[in-house]
Amino acid sequence: MIHNDIRTILLVEDSMADAEMSLDALKDANLANPVVHLQDGVECMDWLQRRGEWAGRVPGDPAVVLLDIKMPRMDGLEVLTRMRADERLRRVPVVILSSSREERDLARSWDLGVNAYVIKPVGADQFFTAVRTLGQFWAVLNQAPEQE
Repeated sequence: MIHNDIRTILLVEDSMADAEMSLDALKDANLANPVVHLQDGVECMDWLQRRGEWAGRVPGDPAVVLLDIKMPRMDGLEVLTRMRADERLRRVPVVILSSSREERDLARSWDLGVNAYVIKPVGADQFFTAVRTLGQFWAVLNQAPEQE
């Protein structure tokens, strides 16, 4: 059974400059998906689990979570750990968007089951193109398996 609902793209990024560039790139991709920008891992987990200010949001999991690693309160690797440990969230695609080229961040992300790891390019044009392409792939082309 294929759902035709247009699912949200979750952008979890504490840098306003990077978030604005990502939001512009996703808008440029002409996706029908709504985009929700959250600034740290605690907000992300609240959104995913419909707690706090997100308790009344429409039910449903995002099409993809675009996740920074280095954030205040709860970092991206902790979010990924919690998502993969949660039966309902385990299959939600997660793409790490990080400036970190540290081998341990890359290795840990893959060990935790990230779907893709994109190192933020220094050039604004490259970054814009990468995020636009990611949005198109994960929101439109990628089909997640049905939940049991």
